[in-house]
Amino acid sequence: MEMLGQNREGEFKMTRFSSSCSTGGDFVYYRVLLSFLLLSSQFFFQLAWCGSVVKFLPGFEGPLPFVLETGYVGVGESEDVQAFYYFIESEKNPKEDPLMLWLTGGPGCSALSGLVFEIGPLAFKNEEYNGSVPKLVLRPDSWTKVSSIIFVDLPVFTGFTYPTTDSAAQRSDWKLVHQVHQFLRKWLIDHPKFLTNEVYLGGDSYAGIPIPAVVQEISQGNEKGIQPWINLHGYVLGNALTTRREINYRIPFSYGMALISDELYQSLQENCKGEYINVDTNNVLCSRDIKSFKEATSGLDKAHILEPACETFDTEKSRRRSLIKKYPTKNSLNTRLQLPPTSCRSYAYFLCGFWANDDNVRAALHIRQGSVGKWIRCERDITNNQNIPSSYDYHVNLSRLGYRSLIYSGDHDYLIPSLATQAWIRSLNYSIVDDWRQWHTNGQVAGYTRTYSNRMTFATVKGGGHTAPEYKPEECLAMYSRWLSNRAL
Repeated sequence: MEMLGQNREGEFKMTRFSSSCSTGGDFVYYRVLLSFLLLSSQFFFQLAWCGSVVKFLPGFEGPLPFVLETGYVGVGESEDVQAFYYFIESEKNPKEDPLMLWLTGGPGCSALSGLVFEIGPLAFKNEEYNGSVPKLVLRPDSWTKVSSIIFVDLPVFTGFTYPTTDSAAQRSDWKLVHQVHQFLRKWLIDHPKFLTNEVYLGGDSYAGIPIPAVVQEISQGNEKGIQPWINLHGYVLGNALTTRREINYRIPFSYGMALISDELYQSLQENCKGEYINVDTNNVLCSRDIKSFKEATSGLDKAHILEPACETFDTEKSRRRSLIKKYPTKNSLNTRLQLPPTSCRSYAYFLCGFWANDDNVRAALHIRQGSVGKWIRCERDITNNQNIPSSYDYHVNLSRLGYRSLIYSGDHDYLIPSLATQAWIRSLNYSIVDDWRQWHTNGQVAGYTRTYSNRMTFATVKGGGHTAPEYKPEECLAMYSRWLSNRAL
């Protein structure tokens, strides 16, 4: 049997692969039906690896009260990238509820991060680490209450995803786009009962670059008759990078949040023309103002300016590596190598690393032995070819095609301010059908929203940070579930 592969330019070509999926029960019926559809199509994808159901997880007391499946799907020209995923069925009505594929940003931040810190049904219990497996608890405001979600570790070297050849050990925006597209079609072949469900793609931060391109490529694949056909309806993006010029909006954001003085803001406008990037180094006055600006905003948690500034990201990775290297098993933590205090949000990031690197956890998740060394929440040391400079044009194209979109921003995010997101949405120049207004949860203002004629909804999340559901889970679930069901926020 053949499948439709993709070369570096994104063009389609036929490639042969093998399959090793088991059959049984209703799966056989779907399989026979799908085989007929595939063989009657000019293009089709070969059957991918089947996943394994996980009923118990170390650190969680008792059986999981939801359906969790983990597994690998081979992507790339020769399936030389083994993409790991976590799939959680909707806790409401998986037969009818939408299916969403979720990418965490970075690029290189594991899908597990999105699952346990943002929109999944599990979270780490906030307690002092004692060397044993960190405890997990249920998250009441999981997006799996209203949709099934596939959390995917892509690009390569993200989470538990690994390459099988040297040529596959490279990252680029376009490689990621093709691999996500290929992953989804192959995953749906292995899960044919979801072929009729509405499909959405979602992600946050850097995922704002590849996701619109993936949506467009899936749409084009549907038009070409590639099987399986994907019931694509739209996409969801949070605090998303779009034009790579969002960083310039840190200046007006900082001024609006009273982080810089009137005089410095005015001077930045005059001497730097509002630019924070690509500043002329020969412009002495501008360089002086940028230095003052950096000093004024130093010491802040850039993901949420009201949170305490704690170790995270690169410092988190280096510290975790040193801790795990010295204490690779379940022995006690050296008191001289202290974790951040439990009051820090990043404390749970360290717990996640200890949990994912536990041998019993890996066995429960069905991680292939020897495939990945130490799990890292955000792998930033691998070079990524940023060959999609902006996703703006893809938003334009998808608007013309009529796909729905929800674009939301935590309003206390310094990294990608909501002002920047509003700016590129405004430049699409679509008419407003529901003007700027409050939206509410529990009788309180949860943020502000506006809807456009291109079926795009923009929403701010009051008090939210760079990954808004992490800070405001109840509000974000309300926002997401209302939008999914075509209700006004």
